Amino acid sequence: MSASEGPGNAIPASLPLRNDLIGEEPYGAPQLDVPVCLNVNENPYPPDPGVVKAIAARVAAIAPTLNRYPDREHTELRQAFCDYLARESGAALKVEQLWGANGSNEIMLQLFQAFGGPGRTALGADPTYSMYPEYARDTFTAWRLAHRNADFTLDVDATIAAIRDVGPSMVVLTSPNNPTGTTLPMDDLRRILEACEQAPVSGANEGVHPIVVVDEAYIEFRDPGVPSAATLIGQHPNLAVSRTMSKAFAFAGARVGYLAASQGIIDCVRIVRMPYHLSAVTQAAALAAFEHTDEQLARVLHLRDIRQQTAHWLKTLRYKGQALQVAPSASNFLLFGGRFDDRERIFDELLDRGVLIRVVGPDGWLRVCMGTDEEMARFREALTEVLPIVERAE
Repeated sequence: MSASEGPGNAIPASLPLRNDLIGEEPYGAPQLDVPVCLNVNENPYPPDPGVVKAIAARVAAIAPTLNRYPDREHTELRQAFCDYLARESGAALKVEQLWGANGSNEIMLQLFQAFGGPGRTALGADPTYSMYPEYARDTFTAWRLAHRNADFTLDVDATIAAIRDVGPSMVVLTSPNNPTGTTLPMDDLRRILEACEQAPVSGANEGVHPIVVVDEAYIEFRDPGVPSAATLIGQHPNLAVSRTMSKAFAFAGARVGYLAASQGIIDCVRIVRMPYHLSAVTQAAALAAFEHTDEQLARVLHLRDIRQQTAHWLKTLRYKGQALQVAPSASNFLLFGGRFDDRERIFDELLDRGVLIRVVGPDGWLRVCMGTDEEMARFREALTEVLPIVERAE
């Protein structure tokens, strides 16, 4: 199966599917039953047994109340988000400045619902997360791009010029960026925020300015000392920071994301949220996980070390006589290659050996997320077998 293959669609032509969705495929990386899955940036380590026990106890406690709707405002969970951000990033926020949803995907969709729409434009910086244009499509928001530098860092001047030219209602940035792993320096973010605080929004009333959304899905994997954008919220009311428990928190199956922003932005999102969008079971599981934050994050340092070791190893390989390129990453994945002219074949050959990675990002590159020590050993073995020419770099 190739990187792009998946379950086929059988949509009859007689169905009144929206015209702009005709021919579209459902989003998603391949979900295949293979021994080594390194394609969707999951934390490869399961929750600690103590965490599993705490989740079961919390869910059992609320099970007799499942005939009633959950807390629509999930206030206790929002307080847990506040407490965690204060500890993890030093961000001093109030409950009214936090909001939860079913994964950061729903957070981003709610932002597009609240601030996008017909006649509105969202601006991103490519290469970046491939779901952003789909959020835009689904909310009838135009999607425009300012291209990153050759090293995948943000071209701040080009981005500011695009803000002035396009008049977006949203500027969507990612740190660490997916699929490159690139961080967004705080000085660069401040320049973007200041530009947006002065820029008009096309088609909006006078005095309306763009919001800046920073997607920090992978922020816990950053190097020590690197600040979070959440620490700037008090200074910039047009800043929204999206987070998730899926990655570093080893909670992808629970579907818990959250948003940190000014109370004004949170209240805008509350307008478009579905009633009772976070189930009582989800809220209980998330609260249990936060009670065991240390256990949940116990593997982050190890995965960061594995990332650094894997990056060093990849740079020792050669492909058709040239050393592989590896994009600097502050995440739990690496974008590597840079010059693969047959990346689909390399993907397929790895898959034949039971190793699933991802064909994503600019042409010539592949992405691998960090797995267990055993999984990474198998990845190294398989890649060494697959590359047509593997030489030790000087």
